[in-house]
Amino acid sequence: MSILDRFAVTDQVAIVTGAGRGLGAATAVALAEAGADVLISARTESQLDEVAAAVRATGRRCVVVAADLSDLDAVAGLAQTAYDELGRLDTVVNNVGGTFPRGFLETSERFLEDAFRFNVATAHALSRAAVPLMLRSGEPGGPSERHGQQSIVTISSMLGRTAGRGYLAYGTAKAALAHWTRLAATDLAPRVRVNGIFVGSIHTSALDYVAGQPELMEQLETRTPLGRVGDPEDIAAAVLYLASRAGQYVTGKLLEVDGGIQEPNLDLGLPDLESTGLS
Repeated sequence: MSILDRFAVTDQVAIVTGAGRGLGAATAVALAEAGADVLISARTESQLDEVAAAVRATGRRCVVVAADLSDLDAVAGLAQTAYDELGRLDTVVNNVGGTFPRGFLETSERFLEDAFRFNVATAHALSRAAVPLMLRSGEPGGPSERHGQQSIVTISSMLGRTAGRGYLAYGTAKAALAHWTRLAATDLAPRVRVNGIFVGSIHTSALDYVAGQPELMEQLETRTPLGRVGDPEDIAAAVLYLASRAGQYVTGKLLEVDGGIQEPNLDLGLPDLESTGLS
């Protein structure tokens, strides 16, 4: 086996959530290019259809499930659908998530709970449903005997490991997701590897607000040692590493794919305590 063969996921099956665009779309296509069949899910079916066409253009199969992935039953149901439609289940990429920035006093308890549910509970629901099917796929005499090659990858954020003004709910949820990754890796070793990515500033729709303001983009690029924001393919490549045999001796780890940035601290124009008159 050459070193490049380790990055192949030939005839494996992956689920990618939040796959209608951005990181999820790039990841689904990358896994297909490396040999996997893919189930993709997000809310907007028209976006999923475009991604599915790109997956099928690689010669791989693609199952499209349009769903509201904040519904824990819906997200958990993706596991059985992938197994039934594609015959096995090897990789789960928990990419669905996100929360808009808010000032501290505007961050209600409900907003914080919703951020946790959308970023953490969804990952747990899908992974919990997937693991028995992943174990079955890796059993001797099962669909194949790739024991221990099953993998879960979570998409966290650099704001889950560092501070950023206005991101209390988002950063807290992503930090929880990162530690969920470490704890799940311990529970599921050695049969299923669990790793994640601390994602930096990537050129997706989530960055549209910043991208639309040249002064903010300049701040961001200047504070990033590599001098640019990332591309979705930068994250997709990291997911492929973690999901493939190339990462077979890695579990419970969070890769920092962020251009070297330490703290963004962009001025998003959110209210501070002085502006509220309470300080």
